[in-house]
Amino acid sequence: MGEEVKVFGFWASPYSHRVELALSLKGVPYEYIEEDILKNKSDSLLKYNPIHKKVPVFLHKGKPIVESIVILEYIEETWKANPILPQNPYDKAIDRLWIKFIDDKCLPAVRKATFSPENERETAVEEACECLKTLESALNGKRFFGGDAIGMVDIAANFLTIWLRTIQEATGLEVLSVEKFPDLFKWTDDFISCSVVKESLPPTDKLLSFVKASLSQ
Repeated sequence: MGEEVKVFGFWASPYSHRVELALSLKGVPYEYIEEDILKNKSDSLLKYNPIHKKVPVFLHKGKPIVESIVILEYIEETWKANPILPQNPYDKAIDRLWIKFIDDKCLPAVRKATFSPENERETAVEEACECLKTLESALNGKRFFGGDAIGMVDIAANFLTIWLRTIQEATGLEVLSVEKFPDLFKWTDDFISCSVVKESLPPTDKLLSFVKASLSQ
């Protein structure tokens, strides 16, 4: 399909990265439009996502779609090559369950652990570790959640790679480590080592500076 595809994103957003990575894995060409979401959101962003006013926004044939996982589902349904969800209905349902767990449970718990006040941190870290332990079990000896290749569960868990590592470096707090979660930590290494992933990741030094500046505000 040669229809025009545009992605409105923010360079440091793992949610924008989800969409870009899915398109790259499927070989779909697209135009990327950087948004200044912190200071000056564009008229186009406000037009295409008037409710949440956030990235990513996915534009296909002039029609906007928002929310990164909804966009990934649309991409999977529209471009059939290089599937990022299993073809078996049961396996597909299980992957969707893990994706929901990542967005509804795991990521909020990890963010709370890394950004919570000191008097709440111990409990928050324990809750985050429980979520990571549950997520690690989904690997079950596989290289990726998707098996031998990156799938939608891997894409949904992208925050746990350089984004979490950068936050841990900036805060000095360790939630995900090779000692605590060897299989999950190895997955993060394998994920960011893939050439298609590596090409789409933000520069780590720039991301570190951004995180430190955000924490100081």
